[in-house]
Amino acid sequence: KEFLVEISGTTVTITCPVNKDTVTWEVNGEKKTHLKERKYVIDNHDSSTLNVSCSAEDKRYELYLNARVCANCEELDALAVTGIITADLLITFGVLILVYYFSKDRKGRASATAGGQPRGQKMQRPPPVPNPDYEPIRKGQREVYAGLESRGF
Repeated sequence: KEFLVEISGTTVTITCPVNKDTVTWEVNGEKKTHLKERKYVIDNHDSSTLNVSCSAEDKRYELYLNARVCANCEELDALAVTGIITADLLITFGVLILVYYFSKDRKGRASATAGGQPRGQKMQRPPPVPNPDYEPIRKGQREVYAGLESRGF
C-alpha cells in the first residue's frame, strides 16, 4: 500500500494507507499524540525533508518526504503544457516565415534601385553604337594600321 500525498501551495496533506480510524503519527522520530486521524496536514511546510510514519495496531508504514513547495506556484496538467509549447512553436515558425519573405523582397528592391534605374528599362534600350574611332582590327584590314608605328618619347 502507498501513502497519498497532496500538495497545495505550502500545505502538504499525507493520507496513511491504513484503513483504521485510529492512527498514530511520527514525524522525524517524535510522536504526534494529538493526531488520531488517517490524514496528517502540514501547514506552511518549508520544503525540508521529513521522515513520516503512521501505524495502526500492528501495521507500520514509513514515508520519506522530500516535497518542494512554494506559495505562488501553479500546477499545470500535461494538456496545458502541450498547448503552450505548441502555440510557442507555431508563433516562432510564423515569425520566421514573415522574416524570410520580407528579407527576400528587400534584397530584390535594394539591388534594383542601386543603379539609379530599374532593370526593366535597361533591358528595353538597345545597346550603344560603338565609336568608329575604336573599331577592333579585323583580319582583312591589317594593312590599314600597318603604317602606324609606335612613337618613342
